[in-house]
Amino acid sequence: MDKHYKKEGKYSYFEAGEGTPIVILHGLMGGLSNFDGVAQYFPTKGYKVVIPDLPIYTQSILKTNVKSFAKYVKDFITFKGFDKVILLGNSLGGHIALYHTKLYPEKVAGLVITGSSGLYESAMGDSYPRRGDYEYIKTKAEAVFYDPKIATPDLIDEVYATANDRIKLIKTLTIAKSAIRHNMAKDLPKMDVETCIIWGRNDSVTPPNVAEEFDKLLPNSTLYWIDKCGHAAMMEHPQEFNEILEKWLTEKNF
Repeated sequence: MDKHYKKEGKYSYFEAGEGTPIVILHGLMGGLSNFDGVAQYFPTKGYKVVIPDLPIYTQSILKTNVKSFAKYVKDFITFKGFDKVILLGNSLGGHIALYHTKLYPEKVAGLVITGSSGLYESAMGDSYPRRGDYEYIKTKAEAVFYDPKIATPDLIDEVYATANDRIKLIKTLTIAKSAIRHNMAKDLPKMDVETCIIWGRNDSVTPPNVAEEFDKLLPNSTLYWIDKCGHAAMMEHPQEFNEILEKWLTEKNF
């Protein structure tokens, strides 16, 4: 990923490939590497994959909310000179993608959400490990996945460091409150963008009924399931995730 990583102005981002831009939004605990599978696959299929670093822990506390992050994404899309993009988001990233689509529908050709917050109010607070001992945080991190081995020691170390960083903890709680405030239930029926919903059948953070509710409320959505899969489908089953996404993109002529 490093050789495709760029810093321009206030933006840091991964970029690879040429073609229709797929802009990927990571979650609260997710770095760019969570999307390695997508980032390696789609540039070979005629798409430009772009993953900005979201300023989750670096903006002022007043701008640490879903709406401000959505505006940040819009400014980034404008900065890159993209006319329309496909937005793909996991967890909090899905929520930001949805809110961005509500505010700036003219910028979004298609939407892809997986394990997204935005409907299920306790998704943020429950999934985020409170400060505590390492074993507690290890258990919480492993519970995000169907296969606990996906939670590597590096990933657990990262979560532990974040949970024990006072400023990051305050900002995480601020985001959790913002996610509840920016519930999307009333907005979704008015959003007619083509939407691909890819969900792990064993997601314990945003359970399967959340995916069904998104599918029911969004006018132009298609719901796909991945079995034996938790909250981060693109990490646990990258090949299946890519196949589903490519099939949907082809069917919708993106």
